[in-house]
Amino acid sequence: MGWIFLWAFLDKLFGLGFATKKGWLAGGNPSAYYLSKVVTGPFSGIFHGIAGMPIINLLFMLGLLGLGIALILGIGMNLAAYSGAVLVFLLWLTELPKVNNPFIDEHIVYLFVFLLLSWNHAGEYGGLGRWWNSLSFVEKNKWLQ
Repeated sequence: MGWIFLWAFLDKLFGLGFATKKGWLAGGNPSAYYLSKVVTGPFSGIFHGIAGMPIINLLFMLGLLGLGIALILGIGMNLAAYSGAVLVFLLWLTELPKVNNPFIDEHIVYLFVFLLLSWNHAGEYGGLGRWWNSLSFVEKNKWLQ
């Protein structure tokens, strides 16, 4: 899961030619094309209105990077899992109505995977989560777990 989000970040940052033709560093806009052209459905007005906004680009890119790193290393899993669940739910909303299945697609599957990763404390068993959670600043700020 982490590599999915880290790859999306790298592709959008550098424009590696997969989903993104012109990277953010080369003057591309990570959210503009998708939110303004691809999004349809009942929430399209909201998403079109925020397309290309610098704060949206920054939050989106930080979200992709943070999710990728957290999931790969197994740190900050609660924060990453709930943030990731919100992100993929918003992405699910951008594609309503669904073409192949009116309810379930990969975004909803990812949402449940995120929740399972958090509920099962996956970072403590498959990553650096146990070490991360023992750090004093994390113990004082439980939301960083």
